[in-house]
Amino acid sequence: MGDSSLESRIASLVHSHFDALPKRSKPIIHTNGSREWIPLSGIVLVTGENTPEESLTCVAIATGAKCLSSSQIPQCQGMVLHDSHAEILAIRAFNHWLLEECKSMLDQGPKFQIHNEAQISITQITPEPSEKHVSRYVTWRSHSYPPFTLNPNIKIYMYGTCAPCGDSSMELCMASQEDPTPWTITPPPTSHPELPQTPASTAPPSTLLNGRAHFSILGAVRRKPSRADAESTLSKSCSDKLAVKQVTSLLTFPTCLLVAPSENAYLAALLLPEEEISDAGCKRAFGGSEEGRMRGLNGRSWGGVLESDGYGPRYAFRPFEVRAVSTAQVEREWMFGKPRDCRVKSKPGNVSAVWTAGSSLDMAITKDKGGLENLSFTGTDGQSTTNLCETLINGVKQGYRISSPMPKKASALSRAKMWGLLRDIVRLFLAGINSSGLGGHDVEAVHIQDHFGANDSHFQEGSLLLKMVECVTTAKTYEEMKQKCADAGLVKAREDVLFDVRMLLGNWVENRGDEDWGLEVLNEVRAKKVVGV
Repeated sequence: MGDSSLESRIASLVHSHFDALPKRSKPIIHTNGSREWIPLSGIVLVTGENTPEESLTCVAIATGAKCLSSSQIPQCQGMVLHDSHAEILAIRAFNHWLLEECKSMLDQGPKFQIHNEAQISITQITPEPSEKHVSRYVTWRSHSYPPFTLNPNIKIYMYGTCAPCGDSSMELCMASQEDPTPWTITPPPTSHPELPQTPASTAPPSTLLNGRAHFSILGAVRRKPSRADAESTLSKSCSDKLAVKQVTSLLTFPTCLLVAPSENAYLAALLLPEEEISDAGCKRAFGGSEEGRMRGLNGRSWGGVLESDGYGPRYAFRPFEVRAVSTAQVEREWMFGKPRDCRVKSKPGNVSAVWTAGSSLDMAITKDKGGLENLSFTGTDGQSTTNLCETLINGVKQGYRISSPMPKKASALSRAKMWGLLRDIVRLFLAGINSSGLGGHDVEAVHIQDHFGANDSHFQEGSLLLKMVECVTTAKTYEEMKQKCADAGLVKAREDVLFDVRMLLGNWVENRGDEDWGLEVLNEVRAKKVVGV
């Protein structure tokens, strides 16, 4: 494991992966001497922590500091990312990597069998598990839903080069002002007794606060920060979104349909430069202590997939730690931070970079200069492999506009592409089923209904996995897919979690308007007809 701290090694690993990205994905120094700065975030899996076999694997990194205005959301059609802040992109990239890891397991040979009994169960039958077909990070759960889970010896860490925007960094924002004294306003009556108040805070407002406005209101949900003259956004701050992840886990929709919310699917710790940590801000924004706005969730947990499910992984409030990385190390390894000297000409970069690792089924153990073991992904030629490497501007691939109907503009992290990836995964699952009348890559969920009968109790009350397959493959729109999953009971616990945490936070306004589209938006021929090509 070496002498350097875990925090230091995680930070260095994330930086080394960013350094390997192409030049187009990095901020630039302009000819007039002004320089761009950008936040960086990365997700690192630590396997066997504090054991001789401990290993670190960086599976996702992202940079970014932009988000879409609320008026742009209806134009997205599932192909544009709403929030391109580094932390949020890194979480989406992690979920993409996780789906690809599940896909690799199915793609390399496992077959499954449906047991048509009172309760349908689905088990892996061939080939027998081997190193070739088994992920280092994900396990198939026979007779269970969701069907995959993270291996129990894994912990998830997030590293970032700057404090998350929003409530956890309000003290840092105040300290950077010429007059850091919090503004005093008359507190209105509160209807949120579970939301703790600090000496400088007032009751939470009923609408989203601007990202840097009203420093005296602490503990409230905020918009992403922006220029005073910029059109408003409904994207919530990174502090708010990370606070919610302490209850929902890092698994987003639709990953949560495939991977169970095990205890280690939650973030173990958030690592930040020591000068980017406000102890008071982090305790308030993320914590369950007396000062923490999440304290109303202490000891809470939410049941399994179905209301009657009393077993299996449960959602719970699992607060992460906030740990420091030395400022000296960050300044040494990160040249794209925001200059502290206001005399230095600088501006935030408009380019976002996204990178994810390849499949762990093609992986090798390497050692760094200090003899520390790290895992790298290698192809058949021994070279490092990458599942995803994208350069994005305004939520789409570089070179495209938001208004373009062409599916090539869509990031792999977009709603449409993630739904498409999940559809590909369930088709692989169907192709691996060894059961009468089922098989082949073109099998759709409707054929499952034909096999069991539309009114067959085996289908209606049976496998949740098959219900999920139907929802994913038959829904006409994204909103319909989410509603089908809700009606089937597949996301009930998650919906309960989201309702409770948003009620606790008090002023959560949903960023809606990008739900009424189907997977046909990814059809290249259709897009060409739209533009008249």
